[in-house]
Formats: sequence, C-alpha cells, structure tokens
Amino acid sequence: MNDISDFEILRNKAGMSVSEVAEATGKNQRTIRRYENDPQIDAPEQVLNKLLERIMERGPSVTSDEDSYDFKFIDLFAGIGGLRRPFDELNGKCVFTSEWDKFARETYGANFPDGPDHISVGDIRPYSENPAEIPAHDLLLAGFPCQPFSLAGVSKKNALGRPHGFLCDTQGTLFYDVAKIIDHHRPAAFLLENVKNLKSHDGKKTFETIMNVLENELKYKVTHHVISSKHWVPQKRERIFIIGFRDHSIDFDIKKIPLPKLDGPKLGSILDLNVEEKYTLSPKLWKYLQDYKAKHAKAGNGFGCSVVGPNDVARTLSARYYKDGSEILINQEGSRPRRLTPRECARLMGFDRVGDNNPFKIPVSDTQSYKQFGNSVVVPVVRAVAQYMLPSLLSSVE
Repeated sequence: MNDISDFEILRNKAGMSVSEVAEATGKNQRTIRRYENDPQIDAPEQVLNKLLERIMERGPSVTSDEDSYDFKFIDLFAGIGGLRRPFDELNGKCVFTSEWDKFARETYGANFPDGPDHISVGDIRPYSENPAEIPAHDLLLAGFPCQPFSLAGVSKKNALGRPHGFLCDTQGTLFYDVAKIIDHHRPAAFLLENVKNLKSHDGKKTFETIMNVLENELKYKVTHHVISSKHWVPQKRERIFIIGFRDHSIDFDIKKIPLPKLDGPKLGSILDLNVEEKYTLSPKLWKYLQDYKAKHAKAGNGFGCSVVGPNDVARTLSARYYKDGSEILINQEGSRPRRLTPRECARLMGFDRVGDNNPFKIPVSDTQSYKQFGNSVVVPVVRAVAQYMLPSLLSSVE
C-alpha cells in the first residue's frame, strides 16, 4: 500500500514543496522525505511548527464553506490535477483525491492546498474494497491507466459455475476499482479520460468491456469522443473522453461538443526567448538523434526526432520526454536544438500561459516535471468538456 503520511498531508495544506520545507527549516530534502516516507521517524517540533505557521498564514481553506459549492467530486488517478482544475473553476468541491506517485502528489499539493474536509490517499485499491470510506460525491473523475482484460464468454462462465460481470472480467485492473466505486456511490455523472488507442487496445476487447460494464451492468447513459488538443494549444494530442449520466433522461452527447472554428495557436505562443544553456542538446546526443533518424529514413520509416519552430505545432508530449526530448526539439539558429523547459511544458499542456500572475507551481525536478506533464491532460480541453457538461451535471444533481 502506498498511502499518504500525516506529514505529507500537513505539508500539502501548507502549500509548500519538499525543497521549500527544507530551505525554511535548515534541513536537507532527503531528511524531509524521510519524515514523509518512514512512519518510524517523527518530524521535530521545529519543522511541524513551520508548517503550522504557514497554514495559519494562508488562512482558511477555500474548500471550507460547504454551502457555496454546486456539486462535489472526487479525483482518481489524479496526477497533477489536470482533470480537477476546470471543475474547481465551475464551483465544484473536490472531497477526495487518489494518486499513487509521490512526486505527482507533491506537485498536486502545491497547487491544490485542500482543507481538513478533503481526503488525500495514495493507493486507491484499499478504498475501492471499502468504498464507503470515500465521501459521497456527485461526479467521479478518473484518468485511469489502460490494462488488458481477460475475457471469456458469459455462457462458459455460467457452465463452470464462475462469476461473470465486471467483478470477474476486470478484476486485477484499475478500471475494476473505478467500477466498484461507481457501483457503490452511484454518482450523478462520471468523466473518464484515456489515450485515443483505448478504443483499439487488446483487439478492442478492453473498450468493449469498459462500455459493457458502464452501460449494461452499472446502467449509466454513456457517450464517448476523441478530442484533439490542437484547437487550444500548439500540440497534436488526442484523448478519449467517456462521460456517463445516471439519469437516462439527461440529453447529453459529448460528440456534439462545440469546437473552436479558428486555427489553434502556434509554438511561439508558449516559448521563452531566453532559455538556460542546459536545455540545449549536447553534441553527442544531437549526433545520435540525427544518425537514428537517418537510419530509419533510409529504411523508409518515419521514426526519429522532430525539430520545430515558433510557427509550428508540436507532436504529443510524452512521459519519456526527459530522456532525450526527441519528439519536440526547438530549433535554435546557429546552435543545436533544445528541449522545452518545464515551464514551457506547463504552457503546452495549458496549465498556464506566458505572463500569468499566478503560474502553475512546479516544485519537483526537471525529470519529474517532464514525466508529470507528459502523463497529464491538456487543461483547456478538459475545461471545454467541463463547461459543456455543466448544465447537464447541475440538472442531474438537482
């Protein structure tokens, strides 16, 4: 089980990163992480007082007024909060968050300093086994990982006296945990997000099973649609959104979502003019990437690095970007190309824009931030989906 320690909960409420706590208390980051990860080690009073002092400075949490929210939601496989942010903006209240990765939790906590009535956990599985421990909610959000399901005919299972349905077909997958929570709480709606290839994964068996569970077993009215981010950000990133409503009288179809008619922005809108030299590729790495691309071009393949400029639209940013940056390299006149900076990745994913007074906080290393943004969702896409859902969601909640 990978759950969240009391110390990490306190640090998140203080809105401080590990490095900020270390600097404020004169400790090193390794020591602060030991307070979080080792239940046998108690943080000294000096460190705890610094966190409490920061919490008091921040004032009451914005999530403390129960009556000021139009709906409650939970954020599963939350990453760094890309699905959550637009629903916060629409006057929703997040009451439960689950995220396995401790570095993603650090970024999430720095940007969403929740109050005492919000529950944050690491591993979702103990809670899906006891879903009553999850607060009641109107909306479930989940960007669940894609895994193959082991399918067999229902008639064969009946003949063998074995159970069928999602308790069998999806057991051992993380979608199974989502299904159990939906089955227990029966939220008014859910929004699931995944890669475009979910529809063809494992010979289409995965998607067929998911839809069968949601529509036929859980009895939700479900629509789905693949949406490209190119309308909002300078990146070609396609993701599938699966939306379900408990009330079948709700007239909602995500395929009818209005998309911007104008061409989307170009990379120049998210790039910085002055970037540290460390983001420029080394001569050795640049030669390797050029040779790799030439080798595959000779074989008639399209594999290889992509060098783009301010008037271009980028490929999809991936979680492996930290390795060599090959899918999105920025051309530099008179020099080797460079990687995007983490801040530029934040803009490419729509978490903030050039000149924002309150930019998205990036408290982790470059390597971790590349992984986090590469695994996340494009926020303006989710914002458009959330705004389109809102009237139906509020009607369903009422």
